[in-house]
Amino acid sequence: MLNGKKILLIIGGGIAAFKCHDLIRGLREAGASVTPVLTEAGKEFVTPLSISVLSGSKVYVDLFDLEDETQMGHIELSRNSDLIVIVPATADLLAKMASGLANDLASTLLLATDTEVLAAPAMNVRMWEHLATRRNIQLLKKDGIGFIGPVEGSMACGEFGFGRMAEPEQIITAIKKKLSLGKLKGKHIVVTSGPTHEQIDPVRFIGNLSSGTQGNQIAVALLNEGARVTLISGPTHIELPLGAEIKRVESANEMFKEVKKSLPADAFVMVAAVADWKTKEFSKSKIKKNSDKELVLKLIKNPDILEYVSKLKKDRPKLVVGFAAETDDLIANATEKLNRKKCDWIVANDIRPETNIMGGTENAVILISNAGVEKWERMDKSEVALKLVGLMAKKLNLS
Repeated sequence: MLNGKKILLIIGGGIAAFKCHDLIRGLREAGASVTPVLTEAGKEFVTPLSISVLSGSKVYVDLFDLEDETQMGHIELSRNSDLIVIVPATADLLAKMASGLANDLASTLLLATDTEVLAAPAMNVRMWEHLATRRNIQLLKKDGIGFIGPVEGSMACGEFGFGRMAEPEQIITAIKKKLSLGKLKGKHIVVTSGPTHEQIDPVRFIGNLSSGTQGNQIAVALLNEGARVTLISGPTHIELPLGAEIKRVESANEMFKEVKKSLPADAFVMVAAVADWKTKEFSKSKIKKNSDKELVLKLIKNPDILEYVSKLKKDRPKLVVGFAAETDDLIANATEKLNRKKCDWIVANDIRPETNIMGGTENAVILISNAGVEKWERMDKSEVALKLVGLMAKKLNLS
């Protein structure tokens, strides 16, 4: 995926610098070469020797190193790569970039470069939320600097919040997207994922037992193939993929509105387990228990998002993929759904409780299209995503 690409890696001074070891390893496994630049603060967390061994390259540290300037001056070093990646991008480094300072090798390279830059911020949550940092981020984004993260989580300082650096695999995905690599380069794909919650009253809802894992994995696989991904997710407890345009929704109506806003697209993948029904009336007050043994709710149908997109006359995606979760007559019901909704493919799975598919880590699917029925063996949901996205790439590139 990154064969022949040259990455200039600037390592900042933060505890997250230890993740650079895995990042360098992953980049080289993907075929990229890595030239490391280690800041003085970065040397407090990782050693030049460890970085050199993992990268297989000389580590650049000193702006005024006469030997380095003779072999490759800092101006040439700043432009002799396909992408500059800053990991971790500390508050100090970001402030230097925003101010145009050049008082060490890293900041001088960043000021002298005409190469694209991707930064992975990492800092204490209060530093991330500080107005000065927010101003710097806004300015750098206007200048064209790309960002991956930070994410929410526990930090080395013991606090919790946004400021935790993205994981190496997430950074590698962002690098691939930044370099516009992959079989789906230039394609825009909309994915829906997770359940929807249809409110009964302020504390109760109707919903489906979907974790959002399969939709999430499909979004990740699409990003890895260079697609621009819009992920419309219902309420889930999983971390959504960095690099996708995320739109969070609660109800089927909210999801429907976001789908319409996100079109046109080259492909649409409806993985979400949308609640088919909602209450005709929403109770603004909590419904109290009383002596009655039964509560009768009047339900009405939610909009059919898959059918709407499949039957669009204008701006219909070239490929529309639906999912069918069934407990009985899997192939017959999924085929009927394909024909009735006029989508191109249906990914059908058996969700009887004993299969542990709904909310589990594995899936066993049957791909149904006008070309026929194709049964896949049971596999991890990430493998299902890779296989499906591979087929989508072939279909879209032939269209």
